[in-house]
Amino acid sequence: MKKLFISAAVVAIMASCAQEKGITVSVSNPLTIDRVEEIVEVSADDVLGKLNLDETAEFIITDENKAEVPYQHTADNKIIFPVTVKAQATVSYSIVKGQPSHVNTLVYGRQYPERLDDIAWENDKSAYRVYGPAFQKRGDKGFGYDVLTKSVSELVVEDRYAMELDKDARAMIKKLCEEGKKAEADSLANAISYHIDHGNGMDCYTVGPTLGGGTAALMPDSAIVYPYCYKNFEILDNGPLRFTVKLEFNPLTIDGDTTVVETRLIQLDKGSHLNKTTVSYTSLKKDYPLGVGIVLHEALPDRYSMDQDGGYISYADPTTDHKAGNGIVYVGAVFPNTLEQTKVQLFEKPVSGALGHVIGINTYQPGDEFEYYWGSAWSKCGFDDEKWNSYLEEYAKKVRNPLSVTVK
Repeated sequence: MKKLFISAAVVAIMASCAQEKGITVSVSNPLTIDRVEEIVEVSADDVLGKLNLDETAEFIITDENKAEVPYQHTADNKIIFPVTVKAQATVSYSIVKGQPSHVNTLVYGRQYPERLDDIAWENDKSAYRVYGPAFQKRGDKGFGYDVLTKSVSELVVEDRYAMELDKDARAMIKKLCEEGKKAEADSLANAISYHIDHGNGMDCYTVGPTLGGGTAALMPDSAIVYPYCYKNFEILDNGPLRFTVKLEFNPLTIDGDTTVVETRLIQLDKGSHLNKTTVSYTSLKKDYPLGVGIVLHEALPDRYSMDQDGGYISYADPTTDHKAGNGIVYVGAVFPNTLEQTKVQLFEKPVSGALGHVIGINTYQPGDEFEYYWGSAWSKCGFDDEKWNSYLEEYAKKVRNPLSVTVK
């Protein structure tokens, strides 16, 4: 009995020491380029188990300079946090039990039933939305991702929607119009419109009946089968470092089969211009080409780039009114695996100012999960064609050569 007591005491002491000592996360960069504020993932079970903590316990992450690092516990049971690693270097982060400091939320999104069921989300770099069931029911055509530019790191989308949909302001605009005061009505309408830059960005990107800013679609016989608006959604993560939404769509018709259902998982992390997206389909009977398309517009028909070996496509979009000084919206998609084909596929004739798409194509096999990245930047935030393409090229290298993470 005495020996058992001593053994139990030793175990308790060792567990206590483990909590005090904490654990070490080593992160290695295989590339010859620096990785700055890149989000990494570790298993929450691994971290909590090594610290002997339950899932509700708090802990602190610090870098090699003892500076605290923000983190998030995700819906898929990962601990994520930003790391900075020099080229071909290794750095260590420590995790110990403790009360972490407050973290400002810089990644957020929600459904906006007050605006036709939009789902909009943003981080400190950019903002996006997908159109919803009410939009489709009204008869509008918007198959692809929409881009909402921003020029500040703060969250802005919530305020934009509130301003755009202000009932009192809308009632006043209507009243002024009825009174024949068009100038005053126009002035107030401009003051609340999110299609005008009020100092933090704007909605100046046109989607229309296209794939917009990088939507994926099956392409039997090279024809795009456009996914319409989502049917169901679930927001899985909502900051402070990651937003994740799961979308399920109404059945598609593929080669006469009306039972094909797409599921889409979209994830945006702090600091990234690109959304990681995983697409899968049920009920497919054979392999099909799967294209990721970016719409091309008439005002800038040739400002696209395709790099099959580099793993990206891009386009410099002229915005809804290229003469209004709204700048250029840079849009792109990155492919972490082999990119089988890149091409420009035009419509028979322009549709609502759209000429067609620049497309990256891979083969989708039944049961696959197809992963890629898509997103945007804005010329009013210092981007030009060269800088955007360099960003995409480097991003492709990073996702093809991920950071190596070890928990000890």
